[in-house]
Amino acid sequence: MTAKMMRKVIKIDEDKCDGCGACVIACAEGALQIVEGKLRLVSERFCDGLGACLGECPKGALSIEEREAEEFDEEAVSLHLHEEEAVPDSLPCGCSSATVAQFDLTESTVTKAEQATYRRSMLGHWPVQLALVPPGAPFIKGADLLLVADCVPFAFAGFHEALLKGHVVLVACPKLDDFQSHQAKLCEILRRSGPSSITVVHMEVPCCSGLAHMARKAVGTSGRGIPFKEIIVTTRGELQCLNLP
Repeated sequence: MTAKMMRKVIKIDEDKCDGCGACVIACAEGALQIVEGKLRLVSERFCDGLGACLGECPKGALSIEEREAEEFDEEAVSLHLHEEEAVPDSLPCGCSSATVAQFDLTESTVTKAEQATYRRSMLGHWPVQLALVPPGAPFIKGADLLLVADCVPFAFAGFHEALLKGHVVLVACPKLDDFQSHQAKLCEILRRSGPSSITVVHMEVPCCSGLAHMARKAVGTSGRGIPFKEIIVTTRGELQCLNLP
């Protein structure tokens, strides 16, 4: 039996947690994981108690408490992270392989109207990757900004007509890209170019919601009262719109 000691570890308020996964991204030790829509501490040994994840939770579901717990083990963390990379049953975002799905796209399931949605492109500028767009790009000034997760245009068939039309698009991935760098870049864009509004579009999977969290923090840090809207796309390409302050 592993000996325990009094030390600081993360505490999770499950009632407040909405499973967004932003804190999972911030935990370099891999101590946190989304399980069945809620945050879980994988092991006390993986939590260093420093609280790097605290400021990433938009719901205030995380805190640090001092209690009897297993000692932080750097070797165990290293082994854990190595195993996570090697295990094929989990995705890089920490989601279970159960989220992997194949859809029936026979002719009977795709209507003629849906097939006709691909017409001319509604893209009015270049580049589109958040990391590549200059903060003072002229096409951003006064524009309605669309911050889109990488997978959205593939999942939502009507992306160009329903979402991109009339917007300036910035594309990013909250999991695979540099989260902190993107947040700083977006904040600078908002400060210098002053878009009229910002709409964040991301997939329904937990790790993807970190994009909306990042955008909210960037808007707050920028000091600009920019109207904010969030749109969630399901893995079957359906839209869920949330009007948020």
